[in-house]
Amino acid sequence: MHHIATARLQLRPLHASDAPFMLKLLNEPAFIANIGDKNAHDLLGALRYIEEGPQASYRKHGHGLLLVERLDDGAPVGICGLVKRDGLAYPDIGYAFLEQYWGCGYASEAALAAIEHGREQQGHAVVVGITAPHNQASIRVLEKIGLFYQGRIELPGIDGDSCYFVPPALLKDQPA
Repeated sequence: MHHIATARLQLRPLHASDAPFMLKLLNEPAFIANIGDKNAHDLLGALRYIEEGPQASYRKHGHGLLLVERLDDGAPVGICGLVKRDGLAYPDIGYAFLEQYWGCGYASEAALAAIEHGREQQGHAVVVGITAPHNQASIRVLEKIGLFYQGRIELPGIDGDSCYFVPPALLKDQPA
């Protein structure tokens, strides 16, 4: 796994030493409301999430959620990367940031960099996006990075419908 740098951020693979940060992120009320409860309520649970989620994805797919750190001070602010989900033909862009860093543009900056890296280094010509229908902040990020609402879909392992966003190249498939 490579490190990805932007003007303000670095994206790097998650390590066991990131468990304290992940414990905080996974238990923020907005994370649980918008993404779900990952059952990581202590450091061992956060470590299990890192090992069974992102690290397993790195091994299986060559990509996954990466830790997002600010370049100026190294502070971890969130996670972002390509995710391969059952029920989707293409990888989707996943992200979650601590609420204290919302509104800084970090999500769109990191997402664009992860998508570009996936395209250039891993051959993923198409990356899609999904989000909970009530998650207006995430919808704005997906639109800001150039994805378009295609409709609602049901995915395995996710309760309820998800809003499905696609790049312009896939819009031709949209019903008239």
